[in-house]
Amino acid sequence: MKESGPKSSITWFYYDHLEEAAVFYRDVLQLDEAMDAGWAKIFRLPGRAFIGLVDATTGKGVRRTQATNAVLLTLVVDNVPAWYKRLTTAGIRPTSEVKVMDEVQIRTFFLTDPGGYAVEIQEFLDPEARAMFH
Repeated sequence: MKESGPKSSITWFYYDHLEEAAVFYRDVLQLDEAMDAGWAKIFRLPGRAFIGLVDATTGKGVRRTQATNAVLLTLVVDNVPAWYKRLTTAGIRPTSEVKVMDEVQIRTFFLTDPGGYAVEIQEFLDPEARAMFH
C-alpha cells in the first residue's frame, strides 16, 4: 500500500523575543494563531501551511537564532500596493519599494520581521500563475 503524502507543513522561525514576533505575525500581518504552547506559537497560512515561532531563549526546539537568517517567507496576496500602504501606515518600514519584476511577472516588496527574517509580499501578474497560487 502506497504511503500518502504530507497533510500540511510548518516552517519554524526562532526568536530571542518571541512575543515581539508573535505581535508582528498576529497583529501586523493578521495571521490567525492556531496554537500557543507558551514557548512556541503556530500561525495559520492559507491552505494547510503554517509558520511556527519558537522562543529560542528557552532551549527548546531543535535550532537557535542566527546573526543572519537566510530564510525568505513569501506571502502571496491579491493587491500588493494595498498591503504596502496598510503596513507602512501601521509603522512597518519595508526594505524595498513596490516593484514589478517583469522577468517572472510578479509585483512585490520586502520587509524584515522582528527576528531578522525576510518577508516578501508578492502578487502574481501572470493569469496562469495567479490561478495556481491563489
